[in-house]
Amino acid sequence: MLDTIDVNFHGKRHTDFDLRRIIKAQEQGFDLPVTAYLCGVSIRARSGIGVVFGHKRKDQYGRFGDGHLIRTSDVLKIEREGRFWVMTTVNSRYVLTTFQKGNGRASLREYLRLSTGLNHLTPRVLQ
Repeated sequence: MLDTIDVNFHGKRHTDFDLRRIIKAQEQGFDLPVTAYLCGVSIRARSGIGVVFGHKRKDQYGRFGDGHLIRTSDVLKIEREGRFWVMTTVNSRYVLTTFQKGNGRASLREYLRLSTGLNHLTPRVLQ
């Protein structure tokens, strides 16, 4: 009997459209430093969920590697900068290049509607 471990990395290939949007975002430039670019974004429970590209904290073990699905820390604000939405979280700053089909833009509108004046962050123990 063999002792084997099957490891599956949850990731996604970026589409040509995603890559074109990332290039446009990089060419635009932003007021403050950007941590990463997110594709296929949806906002759930005060967090952004998307496929990452160009994360500044990518490491040798594959954490934050291109094409990986990530969940951000609590979103503090989302603002429009030029042609793109920029999401500032507790720990980082992400450019939202594309939204999840079907409900991504709707989740952004819902977040913007509900977040006005709300600053109740998730307790640190739950993040």
